[in-house]
Amino acid sequence: MSELTQHIIEQFLAITRIEWFGTITGALCVYLAAKENILNWPIAILSVVTYIYIFYHAKLYGDTILQFYFLGTSIYGWYYWSYGKTDSLKSERPVSSLVKKDWLIILAIQIIFSVIIGILLDRYTDTDVPFVDGFCTVMSFIAQYLMTRKKLENWLLWIFVDIIYIPLYIHKNLLATSVLYFVFLFIAFQGYLDWKKTLKKQLING
Repeated sequence: MSELTQHIIEQFLAITRIEWFGTITGALCVYLAAKENILNWPIAILSVVTYIYIFYHAKLYGDTILQFYFLGTSIYGWYYWSYGKTDSLKSERPVSSLVKKDWLIILAIQIIFSVIIGILLDRYTDTDVPFVDGFCTVMSFIAQYLMTRKKLENWLLWIFVDIIYIPLYIHKNLLATSVLYFVFLFIAFQGYLDWKKTLKKQLING
């Protein structure tokens, strides 16, 4: 058995129950979000609370703060997606798309706050990845807000940030979480395709 294979097996064996719980609930909530299922939000709350503990002990302070934001947006998203009188669990809130002005605002927010948070993490915490953590934190803030508003492009941002998160979590020895974000990557891609179809149907029927 190679050293790399042995190292991977040892990391999997070292995964705690709490990380497995956060991983499973995290994957489930993103899958349900891609299907526009309202239950993604209460399940997301369980995952978020778990990852507050996990990320704090991994010294990913930007991600720790991000989880508190996710907690608030999960409550808001649960309320916002509950629009309509349907008896099913699928949200009736329509999918919408960003315009050019929205992208310019997002770009400005991403650049400015990534630098600010990166500097703060570098100066006032013991993290070894302040600017990567800051960048991913800001992009996740934006993507999560867009998801609560059912903006199609939230999935594009999630795809981009998931690609960055995978090696970051491997670096932090959070192997189960890195696998989770690999799964997130594929769910986000499928979510984009599904929501795009929904948007097209809305435009045709509207």
